[in-house]
Amino acid sequence: MNFKNIGYFFKEALISLSRNRVLSLATITTMAVCILFLGVAVLLTVNAGNFMNQLESDIQIIAYLDDSLTKPQLGEVEANIKATAGVQEVTFVSKDEALQRLQSKFSEEDYDLQQTLGKNPLPNSYEVKAVNPQEVAQVAQLIGEIPGVYKVNYGQGVVEKLFQVTKWVRILSMVFMIILALGAIFLIATTIRLAIFARRKEIYLMKLIGATDWFVRWPFFIEGILMGVAGALVAIGLLAGGYTSLINNAQTALFFVPLVSQQSFLLQVYLSLAAAGVLLGTVGTYISLNRFLNV
Repeated sequence: MNFKNIGYFFKEALISLSRNRVLSLATITTMAVCILFLGVAVLLTVNAGNFMNQLESDIQIIAYLDDSLTKPQLGEVEANIKATAGVQEVTFVSKDEALQRLQSKFSEEDYDLQQTLGKNPLPNSYEVKAVNPQEVAQVAQLIGEIPGVYKVNYGQGVVEKLFQVTKWVRILSMVFMIILALGAIFLIATTIRLAIFARRKEIYLMKLIGATDWFVRWPFFIEGILMGVAGALVAIGLLAGGYTSLINNAQTALFFVPLVSQQSFLLQVYLSLAAAGVLLGTVGTYISLNRFLNV
């Protein structure tokens, strides 16, 4: 590109946008919706992953022990659990400690759980953390086969459903983003095609007097990029405003969900969305020029 011609290229691009203002506005709106959903999907995926990581770190396998086990036998069971493949940490919880934990849940009420129960019915247990939370079911199965362990609990069913939901959220978000991106590219290509048709005589004359291929192409590329950037800026403004409001309200309404709020990370997301707008505009223009501009 000859930098002396930049002003001319931008002027021609703006004139073309003005001539096709209705379709240009529709394209920018579609682009904004596409990039907005892309940003929402990215933030949703990141926060879901962050939330899942926190849940995974809290996943424990509880191995309940037979009451008849002696101290040496308890030590043998602990050694077998620690030797199980995939086990990271093992903590012994006596039946008295388990009762104290249960009693603490009634700390705000004048209620003596031990007096009500009389004899402590809770068993001794081991709390086990797996190295890889994704393999907690397999580890729990191995621990359940150890002699002296009569029951194993790790939230069967719930853990598997959490992993499955996260997987499908990511897949559906990706499919939806691809569909929107294709729609945005199609509209940009259509807008550029109409601009080429409106200027076909002018382009023909420019070629006759010796204009190069790229001299003709640059205004169209700039037009497509401007539409992509405009859509991206609208989407980023809506996304930033909505997500900031969500973070402020989440401190009270969704205190149990750790939303990602690092400004450096959010800035990277917004800049990436702006780059996505430029990319979609460039791709849509490139497709249209290759198909409909014979230069």
